[in-house]
Amino acid sequence: MEAFDYDLFVIGAGSGGVRACRVAANLGARVAVAEERYFGGTCVNVGCVPKKLFSYAAHYRDDLEDSRGFGWTGAEPHFDWSVLLKNKNNEINRLNGIYKAILDNNDVTVFEARATVAGPHEISVAGKTLTARYILLAVGGWPWIPAFEGSEHAISSNEVFHYPELPAAVAIVGGGYIAVEFASILSRLGCDTTLIYRGDRLLRGFDDEVRRFITTEMGRHLDLRLEDDVGKIVNSDNVLSVTLNSGDEIRVNSVLYATGRRPMTANLGLETVGVELAENGAVRVNTHFQTAEPSIYAVGDAIDRVALTPVALAEGQIVARALFSQEKTAMDYTNIPTAVFCHPNLGTVGMTEEQALAKELDIEVYSVTVRQLKHTLSGRDEMSMIKLVVDKPSDRVLGLHMVGPDAGELVQGFAVAMNCGATKADFDRTIGIHPTLAEEFVTLRNLRKDHAAK
Repeated sequence: MEAFDYDLFVIGAGSGGVRACRVAANLGARVAVAEERYFGGTCVNVGCVPKKLFSYAAHYRDDLEDSRGFGWTGAEPHFDWSVLLKNKNNEINRLNGIYKAILDNNDVTVFEARATVAGPHEISVAGKTLTARYILLAVGGWPWIPAFEGSEHAISSNEVFHYPELPAAVAIVGGGYIAVEFASILSRLGCDTTLIYRGDRLLRGFDDEVRRFITTEMGRHLDLRLEDDVGKIVNSDNVLSVTLNSGDEIRVNSVLYATGRRPMTANLGLETVGVELAENGAVRVNTHFQTAEPSIYAVGDAIDRVALTPVALAEGQIVARALFSQEKTAMDYTNIPTAVFCHPNLGTVGMTEEQALAKELDIEVYSVTVRQLKHTLSGRDEMSMIKLVVDKPSDRVLGLHMVGPDAGELVQGFAVAMNCGATKADFDRTIGIHPTLAEEFVTLRNLRKDHAAK
């Protein structure tokens, strides 16, 4: 047997990379990992975790306003951005340490340096050339800002987490979940917020009825500019004049571009091996996450399949177990639940109505818009939405969608039921918890006949 320095060398210590390291090491493999930036990857440092902490902070504005209808009175509280920033940084530093400890505790050799591929079994890192039986690319993705006049004045979502002070006015460009989430967060934290999107409704790829609903709800709290885009940005004494394609001009202190992310595969040495890349730089892999170079694998945002942290974790674990044990598991991308932490939250699992119709399935669609009990006293005009897409012949629930408080928390449980094959009859015979918003899922009788498949 040919001798290698390591059985597995992982490039990138984000969610997928660290999970692969831990599982492989526990299976007896000699493992090394290289990380040039920070442990925990995008999610821990400039993604899910700090974003959710900011979302919690933003929700307090609504909670404090709503409390008045329940008899809570007193002086108006003051929001201090510096306190949130400091506490967020402390938590991220703590998590960085945890990720590093996972590697150390599992005897994974750590290189805090950039690594590149030098051959099918070779890695260049820290001035050395090392060998590995297998190489795993878990390099993640990075925000992308298109080039246009004044684009150098725009920032990405990475920089939002390090604002030295909260801008008085901000323009956010994009209509995906990152743009929508930060528009909700910054508007609630006190920024005069404008959301600019070239489409006619937000959140492309989500259920169309949900998109219409969330677009309306977002428009209640900020300046929403649909079917428009930025033409140029001019900086004048740290005030940014943003000219839109429509001819309108807005003046802000910060322009945040949330128009997509791209895999970080450039200058990785992949031209030295047989790894194939898609046009956007994503690594092409087969169903086992193996590249065209048999000894090299890739997972997570680098392969641009489903850019979610739990997906990267599952992919990394599948690769490690396939390489160092007899367990050969295929990744199942159906019924992956996800949430958008806007205001109100959006949670979804399974098919959209449009996806079901595109597959020519015979479906029934149930949906209802309700006002949460809480807001009968708070006075807030916020609405919630519940939707089920049901396969008519089998009665199986194909898609479940919710817009409302804590949608992610609620949809996670329903995702388990759907993976067990839950039917509409199963939902109907389940006793609801009253009074809750979640009980709407088991009392839903509003069949939309005009949208059911013919």
